[in-house]
Amino acid sequence: MPVTTQTVPAVRVADEVWIATALLHREQPQHPDFKIEEIVERARREAVTQRLRPGVYVHVVQHCVANRKPSPGRYRMLYETAPGRRRLLRKGDVAHVEREGAKMTPKRDEIPARYCVLIDWYFAEYFSAASALEADALLDARGSGKALWSSEPADEYIRRLREGWL
Repeated sequence: MPVTTQTVPAVRVADEVWIATALLHREQPQHPDFKIEEIVERARREAVTQRLRPGVYVHVVQHCVANRKPSPGRYRMLYETAPGRRRLLRKGDVAHVEREGAKMTPKRDEIPARYCVLIDWYFAEYFSAASALEADALLDARGSGKALWSSEPADEYIRRLREGWL
């Protein structure tokens, strides 16, 4: 009887970057984002593909970053929160228009089984819930100017402000 061996699919560099970033978020939930170097180092330590491939860095910098213009990779896995800082994409994050509909997470059958739990965690706990924690300063300011003209009708308030304009 022939012996069969189960082969692990070749993990895409983008998926390796997503796995490393997800691991960092789970290990350090108090950190909202990470330096590019931290993500690359976590990928190196995890050794999903046994050695760190040269493409990991450029995927963290550009190819996987949803709010950057694609060049050429168009994944939507990470989000640039500040220069040199990244986190996983969340619900409500605005992606570059040319990345619309692009891959956000690894496919289960394309990564080692031990990492599939990260995909479950991402959608159950991180993707939607985390975005609800951040306040939108513009939306929070809605209605804050009412007190300026609440004692008089809006039209009269505006007319008064415009007195003396040319």
